[in-house]
Amino acid sequence: DELPPGRKKVETYVVSPAMRRRIYNFVKSEVQKGRQAYVVCPIIDDSDTLDIESAINTAEKLKKDYLKGIRIGLVHGRLKSEDKDDMLLKFKNGEIDVLVSTTVIEVGIDVPNASVIVVESADRFGLSELHQLRGRVGRGKYKSYCILIADMENEISKERMKIISKTSDGFKISEKDLRLRGTGEFFGVRQHGLPELKIANLFEDINILRETNKLARELVKSGRIYYDEEYSMLRNITGNKF
Repeated sequence: DELPPGRKKVETYVVSPAMRRRIYNFVKSEVQKGRQAYVVCPIIDDSDTLDIESAINTAEKLKKDYLKGIRIGLVHGRLKSEDKDDMLLKFKNGEIDVLVSTTVIEVGIDVPNASVIVVESADRFGLSELHQLRGRVGRGKYKSYCILIADMENEISKERMKIISKTSDGFKISEKDLRLRGTGEFFGVRQHGLPELKIANLFEDINILRETNKLARELVKSGRIYYDEEYSMLRNITGNKF
C-alpha cells in the first residue's frame, strides 16, 4: 500500500478492552520518551443506552488512574470554537501530552511529535473514519502506532478490524467496508427510508453510474428537464421523491 510522501507506516493493532491498562502503560512510556498521543472516543458523554466509551468519562479515568500525573486535554464538538482551537494549539505546542477527543481531530491537525493514537470502542467507527484517525500519527520521524480497542462480538466486526489492521490503502478500505456493511448502512440511508439500488450494482456498474451522473448533470444544466415534454415523466418521479 502506498503512503503519502514523507509519511511513515503506522503499526496498527486491534486489542480487547481487557488490555486497556497495558495499552495506557504503553502510552505512558511514549510520553516519557517525549512523545504525545491521541485518545479518540465515539461519543462526547456517557449514554444510558449504549455501552461505549465517551470522551468526557475517558478523560476523567485517564487523569485519575491510567495516566495520572500526565498532562491531559479534552476536545469535542460541544466546546466553543475558540476553546477547541486553544486546546488544539496547546497540544500542537507540546503543552499537553495526551489529547482525548471525539472525531473532531479526524482531519486538519498536524502534530509530528504524536506517535500513538488509541481509539476506544473502535468497532463503533466506520473503517474510513478509523483510517482518517490513523493518519493523525506517523507524520514525524518517530515510529508510530494506532491501537484499536474493540469489542468484536460478531464476524463482521472481526473482519472489519482485520481489514483496518492489515490495509493502509484508503480506497481499498472504503470498498471493503462498503461490501461488508452494504450501501444503505455505509451512506446512512437505511435510517432515512431510502431504498437500495434496484437495478444497478454499485461495484459492477460503476462506469455506467458515472456516465449517467454526467448526463444527468448536463440535462439539468441545459434546463431541458424543466420544460421539455420528453422528460415530463422524469420530472414527476423526481418531484414526488425529492
